[in-house]
Amino acid sequence: MSADNLNDLASFLVVAQERNFTRAAKRLGVSQSALSQTIRTLETRLGLRLLSRTTRRVAPTEAGEQLISKIGPRIEEIRRELDVLSELREKPSGTIRLTATEYAAEAILWPAAAKLVKEYKDIKVEIVASYGLTDIVADRFDAGVRPGETIDGDMIAVPIGPKLSMAVAGSPEYFAGHPIPKTPQDLTSHSCINLRLPIHGGLYAWEFEKDGREMNVRVDGQLIFNTGSLLLKAAVEGGGLVYLPEGQVAPYLKDGRLMRVLQDWCEPFSGYHLYYPSRRQPTPAFALLVDALRYRE
Repeated sequence: MSADNLNDLASFLVVAQERNFTRAAKRLGVSQSALSQTIRTLETRLGLRLLSRTTRRVAPTEAGEQLISKIGPRIEEIRRELDVLSELREKPSGTIRLTATEYAAEAILWPAAAKLVKEYKDIKVEIVASYGLTDIVADRFDAGVRPGETIDGDMIAVPIGPKLSMAVAGSPEYFAGHPIPKTPQDLTSHSCINLRLPIHGGLYAWEFEKDGREMNVRVDGQLIFNTGSLLLKAAVEGGGLVYLPEGQVAPYLKDGRLMRVLQDWCEPFSGYHLYYPSRRQPTPAFALLVDALRYRE
């Protein structure tokens, strides 16, 4: 296959990802008209229509979807190998894309990334905060962050923090009008602030464990958010009970804005791990970040 064919395929993948010719052209550093011509040339060469175009959006056709699934991972692998070769020079460089929950991004990823970009001016770091179980390969992330027991076995998992505990908390104002829950079942009669998960649109079930007994509780309340910061703000203002990582709630417990309950039902579990595909060759820049994040007791 000629270099032109590979370039055309790479351009098609970018258009398919962006679902927009203007954004794709900007990302590729070419004009929109030149990119449109590239895609038309590729479609003519293959004898297949790869993109369905309307005035508002661009979407892959059935043939386009098949091309993405079969060729996309190979093109991505070539790109990453080229990134490795380009970094075989005196100073590590390149972009590292990471995804994590809001709290893990702020408390763990950002402190390490901040030091790295100050020391190595040619390294760029992108952090995307999300509560979804992101497919890091399909979404072109270099790595993600999750608790250790939730990571697939075909991934490399590096511990980047101590064990975690969740915390149920509410404001003194809230507890002035509501009884203290003694068991997780008591939460069903409380106003709880829910977290909306982005992937399936469901609400996060609160998970508890005590003396080997596990329990998931589907709570209810007037408020639903998709970020921990808004959950905390609503709880401090008396909107109900929240269920968040202990470290995220700790400052509010310390100054008395929140009160913790059901602590005996919130046993520690596997802490945050950085995970990435075992088949992927880490770049020097990524290796530096992994070393900076690695948890050492």
